[in-house]
Amino acid sequence: MSDKKKNKEQENIFKVGVVNFINTAPLLIPLKEDGPIDGIRLLEDNPSMLNKLLENGKIDMGLISSFSYGQHFKDYFVLKDFCISATGTVGSVILFSRMPIYELSEKTICLTSQSATSINLLYIILEHFNGLKPGYITGGLSDFLEEKDLSAYLAIGDEALKIKNLEKGFYSYDLASIWYETTGLPFVFALWAIRRSSLLLKSPVLSQFKKRLEMAYKKGSSQIEEISSRVSVRIPMSKVDCLAYLKGIEFDLSPLKLKGLRHFFRLLFQM
Repeated sequence: MSDKKKNKEQENIFKVGVVNFINTAPLLIPLKEDGPIDGIRLLEDNPSMLNKLLENGKIDMGLISSFSYGQHFKDYFVLKDFCISATGTVGSVILFSRMPIYELSEKTICLTSQSATSINLLYIILEHFNGLKPGYITGGLSDFLEEKDLSAYLAIGDEALKIKNLEKGFYSYDLASIWYETTGLPFVFALWAIRRSSLLLKSPVLSQFKKRLEMAYKKGSSQIEEISSRVSVRIPMSKVDCLAYLKGIEFDLSPLKLKGLRHFFRLLFQM
């Protein structure tokens, strides 16, 4: 193959980033198992890394933090109908604390580096909803466990599930549940965003990818029990608990979800 032809083919490949936590397994497993997607190269990573890749133009489209979309909405289009959300308990965005949440004022909280949306949701819950004034540092679970002066740790995704499964003795607070109890609205954690400057917007590849997404969502929903059994070992957690967890993850971007998203942005702007 000539270099010119090879470069031309590479130009026609669009990069799409997907979160690789088990909450996307009902989407990602069918999407990959149905074979390659013409014109698309999938990249898997955590939300924060996908935020950076899309922001820097390293990918054309990604399943990114809703907070990151809010920061860069002038540069992105949102792929309608799809998201990662929860109406009530989500199960994998958890504040683990050595003390009751109402005692966290003037205490130091350790924040995961893997999410932007969850961190800002925590700010709203602690400071806006409860009037608390804690301090924050970025770190990991080992920092929280080793540093006794760190009063709480915000974990997301698979890590949150692992801590829930292994670590006992901490208070735990599901942020999506608190949001729903306070606002009566679902919470949108991630959106499919496309760079406005990407040639993907004008390519037939986009409509083909959307069809594959729709097929993957439907297939994942119909095979949720089998998928739960396959991915539960990654935590590890029981198949029953994994199934209950995955059934709580929602992928539709309904009008009510958009209302919740706008309310999230409104509160952040006020703060």
